[in-house]
Amino acid sequence: MQGEIRRVVTGHDANGKAIVLSDGPAPFVHVNPRNDQDTSTDIWRTSEMPCAIVAAHEETTLGPRRQMPTKDGTVIRINRFAPESEEVRNMSVEQARAAFTALGNEPASTFGRGGRHPLMHRTETIDYAVILSGEITMLLDDEDLILKAGDTLVQCGTNHAWVNHSDAVCEVLFVLIDGEFDEGLAESFPTE
Repeated sequence: MQGEIRRVVTGHDANGKAIVLSDGPAPFVHVNPRNDQDTSTDIWRTSEMPCAIVAAHEETTLGPRRQMPTKDGTVIRINRFAPESEEVRNMSVEQARAAFTALGNEPASTFGRGGRHPLMHRTETIDYAVILSGEITMLLDDEDLILKAGDTLVQCGTNHAWVNHSDAVCEVLFVLIDGEFDEGLAESFPTE
């Protein structure tokens, strides 16, 4: 994948027949202001379970940048991770929190609260990740996991960060599903 990401959305005509409603570049692309190789393209969002299936959906991805799905919602997106820079490695706690604030999710940042990397975070979601190209390292509290093209991961609300130690962009497809932490589990999280 290079450049724009093609998104095709289907629906129904007035007679209930299946049709293509739109076919073109996904309209919501967030480009990291510090590195234009770091992008996040929202493909689709839902806001309820079960999801309403209508003849023609309104555009679901426009509006302010949001990391998380809404309550009972989902997000599918493709992120392109550039090789990690010195600037990212050396972020302060305040800079890390500001980065998550820009995503609309400052509370997710765990750097300075038990996270060992500036981009460590915990979200109240189940995330499916499919590595489309390249290689990326998922940092957990005490271990690193290298994932390569074709690998899949189910991330269950864990404290983590995505770090590209390679010299090429890594592309990852994510599906985020709204969740809720078990009370006993949430009480065990570090609070430093």
